Formats: sequence, C-alpha cells, structure tokens
Amino acid sequence: MSQAKPLIGINADYRAAKKDAPAFSFLTAGYFDSVVAAGGIPVVIPPLADEDDLERVLHMLDGIILTGGADLDPRRDGFMLHPSIRTLDARRETFDRMLVQMAARKRIPVFGIGVGMQLLNLSQGGNLFLHIPEDLPKAVPHKDPIDPAHRHALEVVPGSIMERVYGEGEIRVNSMHHMAVDEIAPGFMITARCPDGITECIESIRNDWFAVGVQFHPESESASALDLRIFEEFILAAGGEVAQTSEGEEADEPILL
Repeated sequence: MSQAKPLIGINADYRAAKKDAPAFSFLTAGYFDSVVAAGGIPVVIPPLADEDDLERVLHMLDGIILTGGADLDPRRDGFMLHPSIRTLDARRETFDRMLVQMAARKRIPVFGIGVGMQLLNLSQGGNLFLHIPEDLPKAVPHKDPIDPAHRHALEVVPGSIMERVYGEGEIRVNSMHHMAVDEIAPGFMITARCPDGITECIESIRNDWFAVGVQFHPESESASALDLRIFEEFILAAGGEVAQTSEGEEADEPILL
C-alpha cells in the first residue's frame, strides 16, 4: 500500500472590500500546482481569526507554505513605515503572523517564499532591511518594475538543502523584492546569497524542525524547471522522508552577514 500524500497548507492572500468589489481571498496557481507536481495535496487556508480554528486545521496538516505577496508592516515590530513599502492587507498579515508562530511551536515543516521567508525570519527573532536601494546602495538590482522575470546570480552554501537542490556553484534565480533579511534569526543559517551579500535562502539548523525560506519565487512562471526540486524536498520533509541540513547534523553556528 502506497504512503498517503502529505497535506500541505497554503496561506491565501486577501483583498478587503472596495466600493465596487467585495472582499475576497486568492492564490496564484503556481503554489498549488507546484505542490501537486511535487507529490503533495494542497489545502488553501483563508485568513482565519480564531486561534482554536487554526489549531484544528494545523492538526490535520503535514506542512505549511508561507506564500509571497506585498510587504510586512514594520510598525508591528516597532519600526517606521518606509515610503517604498506597500503593506499586506492587515487581515492577512495578522493571520500570517499567527500561522507561522503556531507552526513553529508545533514544529510543522515550513517553506517560506518571498515575504513568507521574511516573515519566517522575523517571527523567530531576526529582522529586515526595509529598502535595499537605501540600506545597501551597492547591491545589484533585486527588482525590475519593467521585467517581472528579472534574474540575478545566487551562491549556494555547501552541505545545505539548497545544494541538494541545485548542486555546486553559482545559479540564477528570479528576483522581485525590495526588502530583505538583515539579521538572521537564532536557530537558522544562511544557505544562499546573491553575490552582493544579500540573503536569498535560510534554513533551520534545529534537529526537530524542518524550515526553509527562499527570497526568490520557485512557483512563478519565471522560475526554472529545476526550482520544482525545492518543493520536492519540502514535500519529502512533510512526509518525514528527508534529512535535515548537512545530513541531519545541527550546524554549530548560524552564518551571519
């Protein structure tokens, strides 16, 4: 008898009601199509308000994908709002923060993408650069408003999940962000960087929690065919079939910028 496919929760985006349109939740098809292609069953989660309701949902799930979207509101973490920031809808952000905290407490495997990676890092004690062009003026462009398929190079750390996915050496990934991870959260290590030093992937070094975040978008139409391998690694972890970073050995120290 074949093993049951893992159930993977995916947080939906949310748009509040406007004068000419009702409120609605939505999700880019690339997320659930990638989960299906990698061997999982996607379960879309709307922005629930009740913690007990979310508790029951999480009890049934094997993994969580934190999707991309607009920007986190830095005022929730005691920072000023930068003029470049276009915040997530408040209802979605409130839910997303509750979701990642509960998933972390339960040690449910997590895969954060884009702002999902930023939230994963922030929720566990890290922080963020609010606007790359100002905070790191020597950085290469990480967002091109004219070209949604804009790409840049990526340097992968040996012995990481990212190396299992892409192999050794430099690769190229899509890029569409203006915020980025600054200080990495305790219990995580940086496993891929842009050559300008900006963090593009983080991985948990805790033996009891598989958690990975990528700043690029492997679910997007601009992704490469190889990017699906990240989803496959995550689905294997959700099914209890994959080793942790560095073949299950916890790293000694997080790698900091």
